[in-house]
Amino acid sequence: MRTQVGIVGGGPAGLLLSHLLHLQGIESVVLELRSRKTLETEIRAGVLEQGTTDLLVKSGVGERMWREGAVHHGINLQFSGRRERIDLSGLTGRAITLYGQHEVVKDLIRTRLDAGGRILFEAGATGLHDLDSREPRIRFQKDGEEHELRCDFVVGADGFHGVSRPSIPPQARTEYERKYPFGWFGILVEAPPSTNELIYANHERGFSLVSTRSPEIQRMYFQCDPDDDAEAWSDDRIWEELHARLDTRDGWTVTEGKIIQKGIVAMRSFVVEPMRYGRLFLAGDSAHIVPPTGAKGMNLAVADIQVLCRALAGFYLYNRTDLLERYSEICLRRVWKASRFSWWMTSMLHRFGDDPFQHRLQIAELDYVTSSRAAATSLAENYTGLPMELDSELPAREREQTAPSAF
Repeated sequence: MRTQVGIVGGGPAGLLLSHLLHLQGIESVVLELRSRKTLETEIRAGVLEQGTTDLLVKSGVGERMWREGAVHHGINLQFSGRRERIDLSGLTGRAITLYGQHEVVKDLIRTRLDAGGRILFEAGATGLHDLDSREPRIRFQKDGEEHELRCDFVVGADGFHGVSRPSIPPQARTEYERKYPFGWFGILVEAPPSTNELIYANHERGFSLVSTRSPEIQRMYFQCDPDDDAEAWSDDRIWEELHARLDTRDGWTVTEGKIIQKGIVAMRSFVVEPMRYGRLFLAGDSAHIVPPTGAKGMNLAVADIQVLCRALAGFYLYNRTDLLERYSEICLRRVWKASRFSWWMTSMLHRFGDDPFQHRLQIAELDYVTSSRAAATSLAENYTGLPMELDSELPAREREQTAPSAF
């Protein structure tokens, strides 16, 4: 099998790249280990930055998102019995959209298949070869048989545990990691929304978050021991903990409902440098992981894809290689800024042991952020998404041909 761009991983990063390349007339094949049903039903976080929603709309896959997604113009920070709103739109002119990652995946799969795109489900990549040659190869298994995909470029969008990053020789990559001493206990609830906008709460018992997925399904989290057993938590115990951390003196209370899913997510920050080796390009979780506090995971993957799509378009349309060579440099500037923001939000909102001095510093930080326009603007700029640094990378004529706004 032969194609121009071989994409390992059929999550939002791999699917979006395949879609954007198609709009530029560039062929690709997506190899995905999981089934289509698993991809479309695996519920993941869904806070989309303004730039992400703009790209989905401009590239023709945002219609259902606009119809079913919830646009939020602010978020709430709750601490010391207070709830203070950060006016995202008022401070930046931008907003966020709550729309589940699995819903984005559904839209992308449908769009690619309707256009005749090649997505091979239940096709697990087993090895990447000849990455420093003009024709790298991807070995994969499908229906119990071994196959090979030859291509011009390989994109590793197969997540933290995929084969792509380990295919870079250890001496050619540097990995940075920070593990946090806590996890998130997450639940999905059949209930009406508890709040119109997200609530991030710092409490003496630990962090908690109230989010939403739809008018009928809500998402809630609270800080926990990462080694805890989710099944050891009864529904009554879960609600008792959420009420203790979230209910306010003015009578507001979190809305209970039927818990339909629960689980514990570990927290860590991870970055690999560089994000390129030969003709292999890493994107999304295969290159970087951020704690979910800053809502950056999928948005960072989308940012990688925008840079990579433009670089590949520059190569195929104009025989340029400089943008491919600078892919890692351009992406990592944003990755480290997002890592900093996610670390800062995590550090401000979570309990790190029983240190009362640190807790008082957190309260002072929250008080400053919610009382200073400059500090609130900094949070809002990062939360809604920093601008893409792409337009300076191409001359005007080529920019017009390869920019997402031309789709």
